[in-house]
Amino acid sequence: MSTDAAASDDPPRPLRVCVFCGSSDGADPAYGRAAVAVGAAIARRGWTLVYGGAQVGLMGMVADAALEWGGEVVGVIPHGLFRDEVAHTGLTELVEVDGMLERKALMAERSDAFVALPGGMGTLDELFEMLTWSQLGLHPHPKPSGLLEVDGFWGDLVAFLDRAAADGFIRARHRALLHVADDVDALLDHLAASARPALP
Repeated sequence: MSTDAAASDDPPRPLRVCVFCGSSDGADPAYGRAAVAVGAAIARRGWTLVYGGAQVGLMGMVADAALEWGGEVVGVIPHGLFRDEVAHTGLTELVEVDGMLERKALMAERSDAFVALPGGMGTLDELFEMLTWSQLGLHPHPKPSGLLEVDGFWGDLVAFLDRAAADGFIRARHRALLHVADDVDALLDHLAASARPALP
């Protein structure tokens, strides 16, 4: 049997999924339920959660849910945010970095795929940087991105992206880099089918 054939018979490597989301709870309790569902689903699959390292808001909820289900959770947080009331000290691994740029770079390096839950400017910044890197081919292997739609939260953003594509500012293949789903398992299944985890 060839090396390639043998490699294809190996079980798929567990994904490392980076979740971007708000450091606030948000006004709708559905946002918190979605964060818990995502964290639990990642852990149940035996995958690793990578996120921004905070214990507050949706960030804390997704991490706590993954931990409760026995998952590995890696947090990446800048020194300036490392305070007792912000940093989650119960993670599998908590990495302190010098600033936001290093944070995004390390989360990208440690992840195979990205999911955005409801959040604000920071969530959008992180998501669109990863999409831009995919568009430019800067990731060392395919790293798909997805939005979990919760009660129509992302509707206007998706409409904007579709308008930008229709008006020629985003190519169709680049618009397709962002998958949108309102079901957690459907979204994770899509990421699993699209991602190519790097060798350890």
